[in-house]
Amino acid sequence: MTDWLPNLDQSDKPRYLAIADAIASDIVAGRLSTADRLPPQRKLAARLGIDFTTVARGYGEAQKRGLVIAKVGQGTSVAGRAFASSPIGRSSARPLMVDLSMNLPPEQNDPALLRRMQEGIAAISQDVMGLLRYQGFGGAPADKDAASSWLGRRALVPTQDRIFVTPGAHPALLGIFGLLAQRGEVILCEAITYPGARAIAAQLGVSLVGLPIDRDGIDPDAFADACRALKPKALYLNPTLHNPTTLTIPKDRRDAIAATARHFNVPIIEDDAYGFIPIKSPPPFAAIVPDITWHVAGLAKCIGAGLRVAYVLAPDTRSGWPFMAALRTANVMASPLTAAIATRWIEDGTADAILSFIRAEAAARQSLATSILPAGSYQADPISFNLWINLPPPWTRSAFIGHMRETGIGVVASDVFTVAGTPHEAVRVCLGGPTSREQVRRSLEFMAHSFTDGPALA
Repeated sequence: MTDWLPNLDQSDKPRYLAIADAIASDIVAGRLSTADRLPPQRKLAARLGIDFTTVARGYGEAQKRGLVIAKVGQGTSVAGRAFASSPIGRSSARPLMVDLSMNLPPEQNDPALLRRMQEGIAAISQDVMGLLRYQGFGGAPADKDAASSWLGRRALVPTQDRIFVTPGAHPALLGIFGLLAQRGEVILCEAITYPGARAIAAQLGVSLVGLPIDRDGIDPDAFADACRALKPKALYLNPTLHNPTTLTIPKDRRDAIAATARHFNVPIIEDDAYGFIPIKSPPPFAAIVPDITWHVAGLAKCIGAGLRVAYVLAPDTRSGWPFMAALRTANVMASPLTAAIATRWIEDGTADAILSFIRAEAAARQSLATSILPAGSYQADPISFNLWINLPPPWTRSAFIGHMRETGIGVVASDVFTVAGTPHEAVRVCLGGPTSREQVRRSLEFMAHSFTDGPALA
């Protein structure tokens, strides 16, 4: 497309930035497609009536953003649509990237819901001085009441003395791991697990041992064998919409795991980060074997990552005392401001509205993946935020990640999730966060095209 001519009169930016912005906008609108040739710089300068150096700077800015590719003797061509987005509100000095590496819920874009969220924040500010004071360790009574109400959605009806309001799931897991295991002792987990659990174990000097998993979760027989051989201090599980494979452990497998844990007196650490996303899911371990389960219900994945609040349900009142002491030492308390926002949104129904939006948007994005990617090329739940892609030969995870990065798309290799064995040639691709549905679609189209071409052509 050597006749491309941008309209620079609609921009109040310097002409070279307006050129780069126009390239980005036309890629998004479909007026420019992958491999389209842009006009030679001198020709475009003459048609626009501007200096050649201005056009050269504009093309250079577009190349910096990853929008175009310039090759000696071949001119400048469009690099691809997968990573382009509207320049409005963006810093023109930064590349336009599509970060599919963070497993975040899709961000709300409904004006009525956003206004409702803002009104809730404004309402709690009426007691701003009270929220700037120290609160009771483990949460104020009102926050514990809200936690109890929220946990009730997972068929849990705990008393307040077993509930602790914490500053996010990660600090809670740090406290529980440290409470149950000493340096050099063993905590079991899935062979592929949440990287945060690996980081916590490494920091504490705890040995994290991965158990083999199938389509239903960890193998109960392997769990029993490990209990006999290793005398583990706990079993860490992410049983619903597992990160990164998205599998959910069914009820009969949960019963078998729970029976083994009780037989060997091994506490279960249940990381229920995604447990509220499915409308219907198997009962949590905290409902099956409540007396040996530490249940961690974070709000980051079901409301928003910036809402650093998690509700911890201890197995019994006595177990909660040392946990509260550990929490106090590490964090003093959950932020009263943050906890108050969570409480307000739970009480007035805003949290449920946010959850409904996330479910619907996650399902829509999974439908996109189904329509674009080859059947059988990935694992995903119809309502999860991510895909677990098993790369087709001859792709390797390093080659694929490098290819995606060069194109402006961020994904995560299987290495960071692998506890036991050789990492699979697989990557996690996330579909949520601030990335728009259209950006997700274009990124998936680019991936599907890469699968077809293979690494040599890419």
